[in-house]
Amino acid sequence: MSVTPPITRFERLQRLSQRFPQLDASAIETCVLLLRMSNDLSSAYEANLARHGLSTGRFTVLARLLSYSESEEGKGLTPAELAESSCVSRATMTGLLDTLEKDGLISRADHPDDRRMYTVHLTPKASALLEELLPVHFRRVAALMSTLSEPERATLRELLTKVSSGLPAFREP
Repeated sequence: MSVTPPITRFERLQRLSQRFPQLDASAIETCVLLLRMSNDLSSAYEANLARHGLSTGRFTVLARLLSYSESEEGKGLTPAELAESSCVSRATMTGLLDTLEKDGLISRADHPDDRRMYTVHLTPKASALLEELLPVHFRRVAALMSTLSEPERATLRELLTKVSSGLPAFREP
């Protein structure tokens, strides 16, 4: 008795494209792979950051403040600046800042030029946490990307940028 090998996902997509001519099997297969990689990477990030009591959002805020404090000694950032540079809403940023302040990782100070606003700063506790966390984090990112040469990394960045430019069409109603 001969055993028929199972059909691949790509073959199933090709068959489905006979019913839906607008289905591009190669595009679907590539998108599914990208989605899986994104989910796997997000899960790995969350798991590693959770060991330090952080989420990706909280880590992003701390890293942004560290990066800014390295170049702009002592100025701090406003919540609006943090929200914009972190690609989150102001409401989300407020929640992140509230929990970071509660945990003693940030402090808020009056804005030097506008009494209606405040600036956000890292605390010594946050600086110590980042000094411990970042070397390990950077090693893990380097290990993840180690299978790609520098030209391949540049190509991947270019390709991901190209794919990102197509997102508006995907968001259309």
